[in-house]
Amino acid sequence: PIAELLASSDTAKGENAAKKCVACHTFNKGGPNRVGPNLWGVISRAKASEAGFNYSAAMKGKGGEWSYDDLNKFLANPKGFVPGTNMQFAGVNRASERADVINYLNTLADSPKPLPKAAEAPKQ
Repeated sequence: PIAELLASSDTAKGENAAKKCVACHTFNKGGPNRVGPNLWGVISRAKASEAGFNYSAAMKGKGGEWSYDDLNKFLANPKGFVPGTNMQFAGVNRASERADVINYLNTLADSPKPLPKAAEAPKQ
C-alpha cells in the first residue's frame, strides 16, 4: 500500500529521482508547461486541470483528483493507468522510488497535504 511506502520515503531521494522528469515537466510555482504539465500542487489537484496544457482525451476522461494511490499507479505504468495517455515515459519500476517522488511532489505546494498514515501492525 502507498501509505506504507510513503512512511519510509525520502524527500531528498525523490527530488533527485524527479530529475529524470525535468525534460518534460517543471516543478516550480507558476512554472510553464512543457511536453507535460507543470507539477506544482499536483497532489489533490483535479486530473487534466493544469491551465494551458493540452491533455489527451484519455487523461481528460480519467476524472477525479491526483491521490497518492493514483499517482503511484500512474508512475508505475502511465499507459496502463490511463490507456491512451500521451505520456511517453515507461514508468518507475521500484515502488520505493515512486514513493520518494510522490513524497517530493507533495512538498511542492503552498500547503502540502499530510501523508497518509500506514496501517498499524496488529498487536500480538
